[in-house]
Amino acid sequence: MHHRMKFLSAIAAGLMILACGAVRGDDKPAVDNAAVDKAFETLKTYDYGTDRNDLKAIDDAVIATHGNPEACLALEKRLAAVLSSNDSTDAKDYALRTLRIIGTSESVPAIAPLLEKKELSHMARYALELNPSPAAGKALLDALPKVSGKLKIGVIGSLASRHDAESVPAIASALDDSDKDVAETAAHALGAIGNADAAKALGEFLPKAPAGVKAAATDAYLVCAERLFKHGKKAEAIAIYKSLMHEGEPKHIRLAATHGLLVATEKKD
Repeated sequence: MHHRMKFLSAIAAGLMILACGAVRGDDKPAVDNAAVDKAFETLKTYDYGTDRNDLKAIDDAVIATHGNPEACLALEKRLAAVLSSNDSTDAKDYALRTLRIIGTSESVPAIAPLLEKKELSHMARYALELNPSPAAGKALLDALPKVSGKLKIGVIGSLASRHDAESVPAIASALDDSDKDVAETAAHALGAIGNADAAKALGEFLPKAPAGVKAAATDAYLVCAERLFKHGKKAEAIAIYKSLMHEGEPKHIRLAATHGLLVATEKKD
């Protein structure tokens, strides 16, 4: 655990340098190719119980290649190759953590199969979650019917974090999952995406929602109303609030819906 925290601290420091623009121009360190090659050799059998400094050359290369698309792509390809190799699980975990920072569409094909691997799915989805390529969202979406339980919960959460509108139908289908935790996660994810399609899916689900999932779906429906209102879809938001004000709803839901309706219908001077 100590080595994992050191890794995260090192990467966080690198991200701060990049974000603040402290490494640029003539101040940017050069890539030590020999040291990087040695680090990749070490990585083949790496585990988090060994010296973290053995991989520092790769961390340094992440910073040094910033702003150099060709060099960054070459580094990304080497890290992606680790994922399809016979290297250790910790080596692949490290590669995924690094690809979380520099990953593009280039590494998506190597990351995608790991979404189904229990020991690596968590980090694989995080790497895709921050990947700016639409291919990353598609990989998460394609994995959804192939995973279950905690892995499915994680993939749904990553799609929600990406606010992936195209994933709404697939996430909505998970509302009927026999695993209550998966169904609740799907409801919250639809609320996080919060577009008209997500609201429609929740509205159609609520009348048939089992007791164990209805509360999460109702909360998500309220979140959709708030998001729709903020994006100028006033009529849609008002319709949701009104639908949640009847006596069959818990008191706190009726109060929240009433408050939302008052805000949405408030006259502006």
